[in-house]
Amino acid sequence: MPRLREVPRAEVTDERILFFYDRLFGPDRDPAVEHGTATGSPGDWWTVFAQSPEVFRHAVRGFALYRDAKLDPLLRELGQSRAGWARGSRFVFSQHCKQLRALGVPEEKVQAVAYWQTADCFSELERAVLAYTDGLVLDGGRVHDEIFAVLKRHLSDEEILLLTYITCLYEMHATMAKALRLEFDDREEPVVEVAAPEGYGARDIADDIAGDRR
Repeated sequence: MPRLREVPRAEVTDERILFFYDRLFGPDRDPAVEHGTATGSPGDWWTVFAQSPEVFRHAVRGFALYRDAKLDPLLRELGQSRAGWARGSRFVFSQHCKQLRALGVPEEKVQAVAYWQTADCFSELERAVLAYTDGLVLDGGRVHDEIFAVLKRHLSDEEILLLTYITCLYEMHATMAKALRLEFDDREEPVVEVAAPEGYGARDIADDIAGDRR
């Protein structure tokens, strides 16, 4: 379950939040109790973000921005899905793989977002968008001039700015989903100690693997 409390319908007074509760879950459901959206996600992003009407409204304005942006939706979704994969968010990656399919993107490309570096199904511009996303997410904004040159050959300055903003916006959502354990990112820490067999004792593992030092 999420790390923050979900806000039940009965406690919501903000009209914008109620609008989305109705739109996504129906007017007769309490999404904090009856989970589930049309995409198969629990929907707890909405009920947790409802803690703050100001944050909620800011976030949904961001969603409206990217949907109305003067940027090819395919490029937008490549950036968003790759940002989810690179940041390790199952939620953001999954939702935007679905969006790629909704745009009619071939399954070969959807699958290859995870390993675009070795895939030959992307165009020059698409590869540049994926490389740019890795620069934004994995390298903290460090992007090689040659990657940016490809973007400049194909896109206007406005389009590049929109691509940058939207991709970074979804890196933020990926990070928040993981930290708060929202939606498909509600999972236990995968890196934990695996216990030694019973009776192992206190042997020095380092000494065991060092080999014969004579």
